[in-house]
Amino acid sequence: MDRGVPALAGISAEVVKAARAAGCKQIIGELLVSEYQYYEFLAVDRSLDARQRDELRALSTRAQITSTSLINTYHWGDFRGDPQKLVARYFDAFLYLANWGTRRLMLRLPKRLLDLKTAQSYCLGDAASAWVDGENVILDLSYHNEGDWEDEGGEGWLTSIIPVRAELASGDLRLLYLAWLLTASAGELDDDAVEPPVPPNLSTLTASLRSIADFLRLDEDLLAVAAMASEQVPGDETSEADLVRWVADFSVTEKNTLIMRVLRGDDAHLRVELLRRFHKGAPVSTAGAGKRTVAELLDAAEVRRVERERLAEQQRAQERARRERQAEIARDKRLEALALQEEQAWQRVSMMIDTKKPGEYDNAVTLLTDLRAVSERQGHPEVFEQRFEHLRDQHLRKPSLLQRFDRAGLGTTAGAPN
Repeated sequence: MDRGVPALAGISAEVVKAARAAGCKQIIGELLVSEYQYYEFLAVDRSLDARQRDELRALSTRAQITSTSLINTYHWGDFRGDPQKLVARYFDAFLYLANWGTRRLMLRLPKRLLDLKTAQSYCLGDAASAWVDGENVILDLSYHNEGDWEDEGGEGWLTSIIPVRAELASGDLRLLYLAWLLTASAGELDDDAVEPPVPPNLSTLTASLRSIADFLRLDEDLLAVAAMASEQVPGDETSEADLVRWVADFSVTEKNTLIMRVLRGDDAHLRVELLRRFHKGAPVSTAGAGKRTVAELLDAAEVRRVERERLAEQQRAQERARRERQAEIARDKRLEALALQEEQAWQRVSMMIDTKKPGEYDNAVTLLTDLRAVSERQGHPEVFEQRFEHLRDQHLRKPSLLQRFDRAGLGTTAGAPN
């Protein structure tokens, strides 16, 4: 299916696309309920210069373009730029959301900070892929389900997600494992395929990782099952004294080089590089060997989902029972009070009916229902029936009121509540 064309209300994407090509905007406007596409590109490590902004402006006269971003929203038509090429040339992140169930996220990192072989060991399909472009590795994650019609926009998502680049650059592999889960849940892996190394702390995602899981609608039960094999380890506890001793061993030439890199501002990841060197080149967090197959994980996720839904239904049933008990207690108290003021209640019924207002008719029916219950509790239902029949005879010319009496089952003890 062409991801740039939605299929709505039984209208195929091919029909919509053909109508567009024929210039039938009026027809398309009637066919499409509300097309929505959101594009956001973000430059993190280096700002866009004037020439680059002009190049981007040539792609869209409507886009919001700044020195660090390009944002565009479409309710008709498509963006002319190729997101993959734009990320390779200008940007460090890209987010796309279309209201016919498509979401996409791309992240770019220097390949000295993200090993392509490692990335590709997790990103194995269309839902998650990784490749090298020049000096960078690009991750491409996507979700598509035509049944998920979107009600929300794309604003704010990338802001909450972007810190994950720094986490990944520091050696945190949890994003890559989420990418693998995304591919597994999309049905792109063989059932007997074994999971890649499982990084620690999957059960305690950072805010940015949580945003990615939500944005890409990662199966929560699958994530929870996967996290069961993830070791929980504390964060980096490197002391300042250790860092001071390590830096003291730098040569003057090396220190000068590092200072110049900071002053030139041409390396946004210098801190990450140095910390990785301090940790002797190894990632800050290490991943344990994966042992479970795709089928085992998916089956375990389904078992968890069934049990979670069973418990949730059990809790809902308990809550309903609690509310019903409270309602019954409140009704008992109400009927006890009404039993002491029956005559006044019958007078209120007559006053409500005399207003000839629908709302007051409803209130009168409610009060009559309670009066019937009081008479039944006292063991004299015939007393209510006699008074009610007399009341009904008084208002035979009020069909709306009589219909309400009939719907409430008044005038007969059959089926009346106790």
